[in-house]
Amino acid sequence: MNKKYTYIWVSLIILIFGIIFIPKIVERLKSGEVVENDRMNTASAEGSLSYILLNGNKRKVPSFQFIDQDSLMITDKDYLGKVYVAEFFFTRCPSICPVMTKNLVGLQNEFKDEENFGIASFSITPDFDTPEVLKEYAEKYGITDMDWHLMTGDKEKVYDLANSGFNIFAAEMPDAPGGFEHSGLFALIDKEGYIRSRKDEFGNPLVYYRGAITEEMGENSEGEKEQISLLKEDIKKLLEE
Repeated sequence: MNKKYTYIWVSLIILIFGIIFIPKIVERLKSGEVVENDRMNTASAEGSLSYILLNGNKRKVPSFQFIDQDSLMITDKDYLGKVYVAEFFFTRCPSICPVMTKNLVGLQNEFKDEENFGIASFSITPDFDTPEVLKEYAEKYGITDMDWHLMTGDKEKVYDLANSGFNIFAAEMPDAPGGFEHSGLFALIDKEGYIRSRKDEFGNPLVYYRGAITEEMGENSEGEKEQISLLKEDIKKLLEE
């Protein structure tokens, strides 16, 4: 009899637990709360950022040599020892470039006291974007960091650096706003010149960060979330390496 009553009590406890807690667990799963917490734990446990691999080798920024807004010759070697963010833009861009520049100015101000941080902006309309034009653009947007170089030079070399070097799309397209099309992505490069990024929730490297969505916007019209906040966190990680 005692065993019989014990089984009954255990069954009742299990039944009560199911009635009270199972609906709550299901609701958390539907809302993504449980999954989100697991992702956060995984991300924090991973620690360091991933390298981007190409044919099994860590992808490094190719050599480049361009003229900046101060008419100085800038090469990839000027960025060695620095963590920096790279982008492709043009000063007459009527669409995403102003937002991208705003985000980069935010990074400039965030890391203004970090001597080992820089930004590299490559113009995809070098025939128009002379050093003088780039200088005016810098003054217009409040670009003051000595390690933020807006660069111009040979058009073929710029496009080769974008499409082959970084694998960030840039092309002349008459039907596009401003006559040119380019990606709104930012590349994050470490002190040794390697392209780095964090991993997504599936364990794959982000590769590049969305640069055309501000933190204030949160997400764009297509539902893509901003990644500037993630980029800030990852810059700090690389600065500490």
